[in-house]
Amino acid sequence: MTKTALVTGAAAGIGAACAKRLASEGVAVGVLDLDLASVQKTVDEITAAGGKAIALQANIADRAQVVAAVGKLRDAFGPVTIVVNNAGITGFVPFKELTDEQWDRMLEINLKGTFIVTQVCLADMEAAKWGRIVNISSSSAQTGAITMAHYSASKGAMISMTRSLAQELGPLGITVNNIPPGSVMGTIMSEANKQKFQIPEEVLLQTIPVRRMGVADDIANACAWLCREETGYVTGQTIGVNGGRVVS
Repeated sequence: MTKTALVTGAAAGIGAACAKRLASEGVAVGVLDLDLASVQKTVDEITAAGGKAIALQANIADRAQVVAAVGKLRDAFGPVTIVVNNAGITGFVPFKELTDEQWDRMLEINLKGTFIVTQVCLADMEAAKWGRIVNISSSSAQTGAITMAHYSASKGAMISMTRSLAQELGPLGITVNNIPPGSVMGTIMSEANKQKFQIPEEVLLQTIPVRRMGVADDIANACAWLCREETGYVTGQTIGVNGGRVVS
């Protein structure tokens, strides 16, 4: 029986790579983002390669929109038993200049959005007695990052939520894991914020043991592995895909 996945923030970058990889392994994928036109491009690439996918649009912090989008996915492909929480926003603001509004928006999207999407899909996993939840956090949650206190805090909370849900949902046959990417270029966030990075790329490379920057497929490979049947004994884990920059 074909499994169905929801991948958020999948218009491009890591989310799109995860959606394509899961589809290549026979999973039907709901490709969700705010940017419906770009989402459709991801869907077209998946279907052209012989996979199954549907384009979905929602603000993940709006429960009604998420419920509607997941409903469309269920109608198209059946119960949702794989969730990849990739959607999020970033920002660079010196801590003393950080406003309440900036703090609240960061946590609303990155943390509350992850909570809503996971909760909306949970009933399907409970009914199936099987589920895979993969949260895409950030290596900045592990190391901290200059002028990114609100972003790092939101992603650190995702890691803590992963650990708690793994313990709570494990008896139900649901695994919950977390991937904190490190230095992945070519994503929407990385391209938009290149000029704000505190460390030049050539200097950053010296801190990465494998001596290269990451690409979206590096994350997608780990995500697909965590979503497979044979990884049912892996839960509550932080799988660092960062070229060795952060060693656990």
